[in-house]
Amino acid sequence: MKLSFEYGAGLMAAELPDNTDVFIPGETVADPPCIPEDQLVEKNLESIRNPMGMEPLSKLAHKGSKVTIIFPDRVKGGEQPTSHRKISIKLILKELYGAGVEKKDILLICSNGLHRKNTETEIHNILGDELFHEFWHTHQIINHDSEDYEHLVDLGTTDRGDPVLMNKYVYDSDVAILIGHTQGNPYGGYSGGYKHCATGITHWRSIASHHVPEVMHRKDFTPVSGTSLMRTKFDEIGQYMEKCMGKKFFCCDAVLDTRSRQIEINSGYAKVMQPHSWITADKRTYVPWAEKKYDVMIFGMPQFFHYGEGMGTNPIMLMQAISAQVIRHKRIMSDNCVIICSSLCNGYFHDELWPYTREMYEMFQHDFMNTLPDMNRYGEYFATNEEYIRKYRYCNAFHPFHGFSMISCGHIAEMNTSAIYLCGAQEPGYARGMGLKTRATIEEALADARKKFVGQNPNILALPQTFKLGAVHLMMKDEAYEGKGQEDCGCACHMHGKLM
Repeated sequence: MKLSFEYGAGLMAAELPDNTDVFIPGETVADPPCIPEDQLVEKNLESIRNPMGMEPLSKLAHKGSKVTIIFPDRVKGGEQPTSHRKISIKLILKELYGAGVEKKDILLICSNGLHRKNTETEIHNILGDELFHEFWHTHQIINHDSEDYEHLVDLGTTDRGDPVLMNKYVYDSDVAILIGHTQGNPYGGYSGGYKHCATGITHWRSIASHHVPEVMHRKDFTPVSGTSLMRTKFDEIGQYMEKCMGKKFFCCDAVLDTRSRQIEINSGYAKVMQPHSWITADKRTYVPWAEKKYDVMIFGMPQFFHYGEGMGTNPIMLMQAISAQVIRHKRIMSDNCVIICSSLCNGYFHDELWPYTREMYEMFQHDFMNTLPDMNRYGEYFATNEEYIRKYRYCNAFHPFHGFSMISCGHIAEMNTSAIYLCGAQEPGYARGMGLKTRATIEEALADARKKFVGQNPNILALPQTFKLGAVHLMMKDEAYEGKGQEDCGCACHMHGKLM
């Protein structure tokens, strides 16, 4: 069969055996039905006015209340007119105004964390015309700045010893509202919930407590689940923030489908709301589909996706993207699985976006750097580099410590495969410098893998559109996912409006 895979700004075609299995999110197995567009306002209002485990905004807020509304950056996607951010924030504002809150007392914060600060145009696209023009020109929309120590507060450490430094605007506000997305994420199962505040409005030292090899290379991290140590740390950090603030976050999360449409809206206290939202999200995300384990997994990589332009060509970033697929799909991979991935890999690092990754790559080629975890000892060196920090703060670059999350993740593919082939690289030396095998075509890579690793009749899984659609976490057909949502929810699901 002939299939096409993402490659740069176009596609790479490949002739694969007729018995190749193909999975496309949302198509091969349909998502649960999304909320019809004409019901989105009604469903959002119903959720916002009946929050789980806490009082509604009409009782939490009043005239004089200082309110922060924290929303995800562009990395989380969903910019259509009916996106969760655009609809939920407008309705939340109406509830706040109805309770007497004045516009001057509201601050919208983009929770970019260590991601690059979103540009004016990107904020406009995320929030839409109405919200943007209402708040931007009065300087009431800002990006979180994890290096702005005048607007950070050091809360000490959790019981586990993880440092917690958080956004001071959020800490000082009377009401803190988190707008989140319950969408499949290789880092801890889902975005949204406590992951949102634990990563989006903190400091690199907080994030260094979980985005590092000692957490990400544990057996509970791969395959992805909601019970990993990383996810536990997210919850602990978020709940510790609430304890120190003396208030709960008011969360409004949407379970999203493959095309970022809302399946379900859940609001309230994250400790109650998060596991409830995971019950529906699990049905969409953890897909029991495979009838056999796969020896070869094939997908392609565009130049622009997820973190930004150049992610599919920058050698450190593309390693993270490959590993993310391993984390998601490890349940259906054989022990000797081989990955074949198409990528331009043309030497374009996009130095403006990731000013530190070229230096990281060069360091990895020297001084006994045999595997990516060997780089981790340089974490603090990069994280405190003043020039890289200035580029994060003022030039819309990613924070230098973010690169160590990418490196920690990037090693996971090597840990769980026999070989990784990169096909179509224009500068193949960069791929080889990351430990990858290089071939001109997918067919050549498959022929080599058959000869050396998987035999002549391997089970092959093709994953077209891997980075264009909201991903799932594939499982064996007879496998039941015992998610943390089911485990933690209990009767709490029904505690709408009740204080915990």
